[in-house]
Amino acid sequence: MIKNYIPCLIIVLLALGCTKKVPPYTISRVTKTDTATKLTVNITGRLKWAELLSITSKIKADSANLPNLQLDFMLPGHNDKSTGANNFYAIARYPKTDQVTMQDTTKDADGTTVRLNIIGLSSEKVKHLLSLNPEDLKGKNIIGRFIDDNNHTLIVPFTDIADGKKETYIIELDTLGNVVSRTIPKVDSSDGVEKLHVTERGDYITIKDSVLTQYSIDDLGLPYNSTKAGI
Repeated sequence: MIKNYIPCLIIVLLALGCTKKVPPYTISRVTKTDTATKLTVNITGRLKWAELLSITSKIKADSANLPNLQLDFMLPGHNDKSTGANNFYAIARYPKTDQVTMQDTTKDADGTTVRLNIIGLSSEKVKHLLSLNPEDLKGKNIIGRFIDDNNHTLIVPFTDIADGKKETYIIELDTLGNVVSRTIPKVDSSDGVEKLHVTERGDYITIKDSVLTQYSIDDLGLPYNSTKAGI
């Protein structure tokens, strides 16, 4: 009896080991029209291509009756109600059958053509950005290092002493390590919240508890993303 049980247990364990797990996700928003459906899919981190495809396949299988399905993958801290598609980590689309071309080689688990495009930065590129230490930052009091997936840059606010006064500065580095912007933000604390205005039009950021939150003047005080330092 026991001898027969052991081989069966091994087979079960092997079967479980071979089953690919779908990464955790939640759906926070559904937008429907007569011809298409968009879902905002919240993911827990910078998933790889194959992991995103597995989620795409699962949602498609659960939503087989939805036409022209599009999945907008969003990282933690980002908001899909502002700044449009720039705020998504990746987008997956299911084209109509008559719109499939020879270039469409990606298939989901059921063999259905899907177009998957990763817009944000991979974990490898993030690690590279966080390791950059240009001369501009040597000896400076760095407030934090924040990843901007929208622009593929590293935002580094820091303080320094200028003319005997402590000033806040912000530099942005691209994936090649080049400084793409240098900003001396205008500090506004009139409403009790320290806002660092980074553009002449009024776009601003706040930094609190190692979290950088970005606001667009067009979004009436609604943040479009909040990023923890070092993530």
